[in-house]
Amino acid sequence: MKRSASAVWQGDLKGGKGSISTASTVLKDTQYSFGTRFENGAGTNPEELIAAAHAGCFSMALSAALAGAGFTPERVATEATVSLEQVQGGWSITTVALRLDARVPGIDQAKFDQLAQDAKQNCPVSKVLNAEITLESTLQT
Repeated sequence: MKRSASAVWQGDLKGGKGSISTASTVLKDTQYSFGTRFENGAGTNPEELIAAAHAGCFSMALSAALAGAGFTPERVATEATVSLEQVQGGWSITTVALRLDARVPGIDQAKFDQLAQDAKQNCPVSKVLNAEITLESTLQT
């Protein structure tokens, strides 16, 4: 299975602009720029897209793990916050903070925590990131 996306950048770093598109056309010529990445400009940026991918991947991985353990989640909601920082003169994604809120009937806290930690370590997006990944979770009863 392969998925693809593309980006076009025009101009220099600060004055230029770009667009991102996905093969599915969910993103089609979506604007990004220096302002959307390093300031508060309107549009997206690579880190926001990584955060969305990580939140989605983790939610699916946890749902699969819960089902494999005999639990049917009513809701798995994940927020991912990606931190982009200057490290040794270059930019790097240093951390991803996952915040999980889930409603899973019949599961105890210990089992839930175990499955959530496993999903954090083993979802495909977690595996590809060279960053510290933290997880804060809430189990709704």
